[in-house]
Amino acid sequence: MHTHPLKLITIIAEPVLEARITTELLALGATGFTVVDGRGEGSRALHAAEIPGVNVRIESIVSATVAERIVEQLAIRYFTDYSVIAYVSDVAVVRGAKYETPLGKEPR
Repeated sequence: MHTHPLKLITIIAEPVLEARITTELLALGATGFTVVDGRGEGSRALHAAEIPGVNVRIESIVSATVAERIVEQLAIRYFTDYSVIAYVSDVAVVRGAKYETPLGKEPR
């Protein structure tokens, strides 16, 4: 079985940011994403949304270049004023072309 090395970017954020962040993911070159509701507690114990434990986890499999763009954008727009964390993991996927922006098509 042949796999393709890509990056999994995981973003944990306040639910109010879901639409903004997912729109930006696509604009920065992601071909898709998954969003799930989450519960938990961070280092500050409280969430800015005043709803303890409620957040969204947004995940996208992307190239290293796109992952870097996304993390830079998150840092500029959200890290200072919102309850947002992000991390990037190495993954190996079977259908690598599914996660690449088609040739000639610019990110949205």
